[in-house]
Amino acid sequence: MPRSTPCSPIWRRSTATPQACIPSASRRPGRCSARDRIAKCLNASPREIYFTSGGSEADNQAILSAARLGERKGKKHIISTAFEHHAVLHTLQKLEKEGFTVELLPVGPIGTVTAQQVKRAIREDTCLVSVMYANNEIGSILPISEIGAVCREAGVLFHTDAVQAAGHLPIDVKAQNIDLLSLSAHKFHGPKGTGVLYARQGVFLTNLIEGGAQERGKRAGTENIPAIMGMAAALEDACAHLDENAKRVSALRDRLIDGLSKIPHSALNGDPVNRLPGNVSFCVEGVEGESLLLLLDAKGICASSGSACTSGSLDPSHVLLAIGRVHDVAHGSLRLSLCEWNTDEEIDRILDAVPEVVEYLRGMSPLWKDLVSGKKPFTL
Repeated sequence: MPRSTPCSPIWRRSTATPQACIPSASRRPGRCSARDRIAKCLNASPREIYFTSGGSEADNQAILSAARLGERKGKKHIISTAFEHHAVLHTLQKLEKEGFTVELLPVGPIGTVTAQQVKRAIREDTCLVSVMYANNEIGSILPISEIGAVCREAGVLFHTDAVQAAGHLPIDVKAQNIDLLSLSAHKFHGPKGTGVLYARQGVFLTNLIEGGAQERGKRAGTENIPAIMGMAAALEDACAHLDENAKRVSALRDRLIDGLSKIPHSALNGDPVNRLPGNVSFCVEGVEGESLLLLLDAKGICASSGSACTSGSLDPSHVLLAIGRVHDVAHGSLRLSLCEWNTDEEIDRILDAVPEVVEYLRGMSPLWKDLVSGKKPFTL
């Protein structure tokens, strides 16, 4: 086979822009594009789907776009919650420095807000409500449909960070009155480094990246087509098996929660009823979370303490502090994430390992000795 050169047809085909490589709808022979397939999973229009590098970029663009739209109308008040992902909170902090007023609603001991809270917080100058679909650390599912209805009635844009929900919970952007939504492929077994921003038709987006006409001029840069196609396939598969996966994973989750609840002075974090199928989050008093993770890792059990995105931080989780956990208790957090590939045997292994590791760590903990001796009161 002759070697290709920059002037050869082979070279030109292999290095063409993604737009040139993707056939138009009129020429596409019986196969939907990734954009069409993802839109169908969300009950959106394909033209409302914008590809990003992941949930963080999508959150940033959604919030900044809504802020700029509000700013033009003299509206600079934004409502969110105290336990959002840092992709949301840090973007809001940036806007505060520009003169926006940000109101973070309290989430209470089980980690949720109500539509009534949102309704009471909306003002004449509110330009955006941003409430996550489900919390990434403690698994609480929030009343998105009810909040969406309140926002639509008030004429306020509604954004939800659905990174934890997509592929695990049913999403219908039209029925739920969602104007802007963020998701990330790797949360439903898709490739890392790709995600989606859904923006309802008529919501004008502000560019984060300039320099090219990709994504209809709203997100410059060459798209990662293999990752995007993988994301579409993964989301389709997850949505096709959503009910059966949720039923199976929820059963594993409940077994794990029941078993870990037997550890003295431990407590489940998050809503005990309305929670993600695969989320188990506990605080264990008298134990350092990092030590717990290291010993579990040595036993072949992968876990996290708080958010995986802040695993290098020594500060206690802002999510756990938001639901009222004190610093010492928040430092002893354990999060286990399950999926449809986990087995009953693996749950048994975890239930054998965690109490054993907790007992070992408490045996060498000065804090635990103070608690047991009565020098300090128990919190849990």
